[in-house]
Amino acid sequence: MENKCISCNKTNRHVAFLVNSLNGLFCFRFELVQRLIRDGYRVSILAPSNGVAKFFSALGCNLININVERRGKNPLLDFKVFLQYLVFMMKHKPNIVLTYTVKPNIFGGFACRVLNVPQISNVTGLGNAVENPGFLENLVLILSKLSFTKNQIIFFQNVSNLNYFKIRNLVKNDQVRLISGSGVNLLQFCFKPFPVDNSIKLIFIGRIIKEKGILELFEAISRIRERYSIVTCDIVGYIQDSQLNYALEAFTSTGSGNYLGLSNNIHGLLSEYHAVVLPSYHEGMSNVLLEAAATGRPVLTSNVPGCRETFDEGISGFGFEPRSVDSLVQAIERFIALPHEQKAAMGLAGRKKMEREFDRQIVVDAYMREIENILEENNKKDKKK
Repeated sequence: MENKCISCNKTNRHVAFLVNSLNGLFCFRFELVQRLIRDGYRVSILAPSNGVAKFFSALGCNLININVERRGKNPLLDFKVFLQYLVFMMKHKPNIVLTYTVKPNIFGGFACRVLNVPQISNVTGLGNAVENPGFLENLVLILSKLSFTKNQIIFFQNVSNLNYFKIRNLVKNDQVRLISGSGVNLLQFCFKPFPVDNSIKLIFIGRIIKEKGILELFEAISRIRERYSIVTCDIVGYIQDSQLNYALEAFTSTGSGNYLGLSNNIHGLLSEYHAVVLPSYHEGMSNVLLEAAATGRPVLTSNVPGCRETFDEGISGFGFEPRSVDSLVQAIERFIALPHEQKAAMGLAGRKKMEREFDRQIVVDAYMREIENILEENNKKDKKK
C-alpha cells in the first residue's frame, strides 16, 4: 500500500529541473540527478531535447521537450516558455523546482511564484545582458528581482555575482548561498602526468565568441610565436559567432594552432597539453578551468570573477587582465620561462586545490541539504493546517 506521508516516502517527492541545455545538465549536474534518483525522488527535466536525453531516460527521468532560446530576444517565445512551465507545474505538481541560467531562473521563477512552488535557483553568471549596461540589463534586473522574490534558495557561483545582486537589492540575505560553481568530477577528470615535450602546447576550450577573449588570444599567440616558435595553441569549441570564422582561419593558417572542432573527450585532450588558456571577459565559474586543474594542468586565465577563483596565482596558474593582449602575452611568457619541473608542480598544485575546494560531491551535498530542509519545512507546515 502506498504511503501518503511525503516525509516518509521519497517516491512521493517530485523534483523538476528547468534548464536551457541538456548538455549542461549532463556535463555538470548529472551527479545530482543520479543522487536524487538513487534516494528515491521522481525527477522531471524540462529542456530542449537532444542526443543526451537517453542518459536521463535510462535513469528513469521524465523528459519534457521545451525549447528555450538562450540568446533569443523574442518576448512571445519567452512568454510561451513561461506558459509551458506553468502548465507543467499545474499538471504534475512538483514538490520543488531547480532552475539554472537566466531564462529558466526568471520564467521558472514566475511560474513557481504563481503556483507557490518551492524553487532553488542557480545564478551561473551574469550573462551578456547584464555585462553590457543598457535597456536589456535593466529589464533583466527587474525581471530577476520579481522572479526571485519568493525563491527559497539562490545559489551563486562566485562572490562578485552574489554581491552584485545584493547591492541592487535583488535578493535577501537569507535566500543566498555560495557554492563552488558546478564543481568537478574528480574521478572522471583524474590526474594525468604532465607531458614530457620540448614544445609548449596550449589549448583554448570554450565557445568561439568575443566574450571568451578569442581575438585577444589569437593576437597574443601570434606575438608569442615571433619569439618562441615552439609554442602553439589549439582551439576547441563551438563557433557561436560566425563572424569569427575568418579570424579563426587566419590564425590556424599561420601554424599557430589547429581548430579541433567539438570534442566529447575533454579529459583526454587536456592530458596532451601543458596548460589551458582562457581570456574570458566574465564567467559564473569556469568549468573548463576546474577540469583542467583537476587533470593536473596549470591555467592561464583572466583576473575576473569565475576565473580567478580556480587557481592560486603563481602556484597553480597565472592571471592577466581581461581584454589586454599585452597582459596575456606576459602571462604566457611567465609560463614559458618556468622549468619543466615547476610547470608540472603547478599542475599538481591545481589538482590538490580541486580536491580541497571544488569536488562536485560538495555541490551535490549542498543541494541535497537545501532540498531536504525545504521539503521538511513544508511538510511541517502542512501538518499544522
